[in-house]
Amino acid sequence: MTVIWVAGLTLAVIFVALFAGIYLDKLLHTSPLLTILLTIASIPLTIYLTFRVVRTATRRIQPVVKKETPKEEPHRGDDD
Repeated sequence: MTVIWVAGLTLAVIFVALFAGIYLDKLLHTSPLLTILLTIASIPLTIYLTFRVVRTATRRIQPVVKKETPKEEPHRGDDD
C-alpha cells in the first residue's frame, strides 16, 4: 500500500510542477525556463515526501508476536 502512495505522490508532484511551469512560462513569456526550474525543484521535494511517507508507514508496523511452541523432549525409552 505504501508503494502506491509513494508512486502516486511522486507523479502528482512532478505533474503539478510541470503544468505550473508551463502555465507560468506562457503567462510570463519565459518559454522553457520556469518549466525546467520547477521540474528540477520537484525532485528534492519528492525525495523528502517519499522519506516522510515511508517513515510514517514503518512506524505503524507492529512487530509480529510469535507463539511459543512447546519443545518436545527427547525420547527416553524403548518403544514397546
